[in-house]
Amino acid sequence: MDNFSRKDVAVLADESVYDGFFQIRTLNLRHRLFQGGWSQPLNRELIHRHDAVGVLLFDPVLDAVALVEQFRVGVLGSSIAEQESISPWLLELVAGLIEHQDAPQDVAVRESEEEAGVIVQQLEPIGQYYSSPGGSNEYFYLFVGRADLSAAGGVHGLEAEGEDIRVHVLSIEHLWQKLERGRLINAHTLIAAQWLKLNYQQLKTRWAEVAP
Repeated sequence: MDNFSRKDVAVLADESVYDGFFQIRTLNLRHRLFQGGWSQPLNRELIHRHDAVGVLLFDPVLDAVALVEQFRVGVLGSSIAEQESISPWLLELVAGLIEHQDAPQDVAVRESEEEAGVIVQQLEPIGQYYSSPGGSNEYFYLFVGRADLSAAGGVHGLEAEGEDIRVHVLSIEHLWQKLERGRLINAHTLIAAQWLKLNYQQLKTRWAEVAP
């Protein structure tokens, strides 16, 4: 099997067409084909984003998780959401962008405090992946974080960044119900919840034995 790499792509033109919170570039390129030769020149739009981090806050003593609710403009622009009356306020993980070459673990800890008012005591990596490589370069680091959720709740976020974030503490059974009923419609949250369900007993046993 041929293993293609970056050298098998020829970028003929690369132009920035928008530079705001995200950057959008248009590329004209060719790439090698599985059956040999090269493709015709193709035009592709590429959204440049910072890499990002998500963390599912889990309290093994309380047997609960914390998710955050906030407005998401992508849902507002979705025809499916309009047809099915899906609210643009989504229940999802604490998450944030990696800036200034910070370590993903440091961002996970910082965002947990900023968005949920929760101190992360320990992090367990779940995985890392491209979020939507068909049009974006964002690379996502996913964690589950051990935390004391006994006092978690309320509204958090940085006003300077336009954040208005409400914290929800859910029992683990409530999380499983949302997972089984298809109520988690943010991809990172869905992946993290599925991972926790697969690894729940082992992680709960290991973390419950560790003093906060």
